[in-house]
Amino acid sequence: MAGVNYKKICQELLELLAPKQREVIERRFGLKTGKRETLEAIGKSHRICRERVRQVEKAAMVKMKKKISGYKEIGQTFGRHLKNCGGVREEETLLLELGGKDFKAHANFLLVLGAEFIRFAGNENYKSFWALDNQSTQNAKNFIGAVAQDLAEKKKLASIRQLVSRFGVKKAIAESYLEISALVQKNKEGLYGLREWPEVNPKGIKDKIYLLFKKNQNPLHFTDVARQIEGSLVQTVHNELIRDQRFVLVGRGLYALKEWGYVEGDVKAVLINILENENRPLTRQEILDRALKQRRIKENTVLMNLSNKKYFSRDGEGRYTRAVQSESLSPRANVQEA
Repeated sequence: MAGVNYKKICQELLELLAPKQREVIERRFGLKTGKRETLEAIGKSHRICRERVRQVEKAAMVKMKKKISGYKEIGQTFGRHLKNCGGVREEETLLLELGGKDFKAHANFLLVLGAEFIRFAGNENYKSFWALDNQSTQNAKNFIGAVAQDLAEKKKLASIRQLVSRFGVKKAIAESYLEISALVQKNKEGLYGLREWPEVNPKGIKDKIYLLFKKNQNPLHFTDVARQIEGSLVQTVHNELIRDQRFVLVGRGLYALKEWGYVEGDVKAVLINILENENRPLTRQEILDRALKQRRIKENTVLMNLSNKKYFSRDGEGRYTRAVQSESLSPRANVQEA
């Protein structure tokens, strides 16, 4: 980053140290190789315990901290960058932006040594990130919490443009806030959702099937599903469609998503559900119209089921209701009849 000569500053700070101290710092921060080493690994190479390495590191850091305050351009440059990001930045992204590919390790070293900014270690809710101050951290967490609640309520992926519009936050800052979140994540299409959503983190073939239906927005035959999912077997796909409660059989081998409003069960179950929801007698045409939205079947199949007096009654005006003696049906009973 312009304004900071990483190599020169780090060299001047390291010159304050004894040879062993310098080696420990270089290896701990990866200043030579770009790869950080553990206390244990360094200790083994010197035949000393990890606690002794920690002591050497601590003494070296104390020496350099007295000198770092003289490099005001570091704090000013880093502070401006964090402020432009809303006061917080995911660690790996920040180090790459500050030091580029060649000086990521140096940027990390100067951030840690300066102790002017706050580092938060990653946990189940947040990735590792750096913050300008505690208020910036709280602002980011409040925004992430509000977005997570909004997504949970709407149960729908959102673009960054939609989130910016809903919450009145600048795009760059909203993206920086969301990048530190482990709860709200961005999928391959650049849309945001909750991490447990299959649209964000698909798990196994069943979620791949689900996403394929979401993409097509239409019922699909199980053989078509298998063909469109690379490396999947027809029988495996069919088994998942049968077992997973998210899918409903709506025709011979034809499945749809339950969330689209399709009812589980055979044709009789569909007709019973229609009559129960309407809670009034329906004409044959009214039932046909509703049933054909639920199942890819012939009209005669509907009429044949309506003629079953065990489940349906017809009044003098030709309207249908449920038969008084009809028994309730298991939602997924005899689904093959569809």
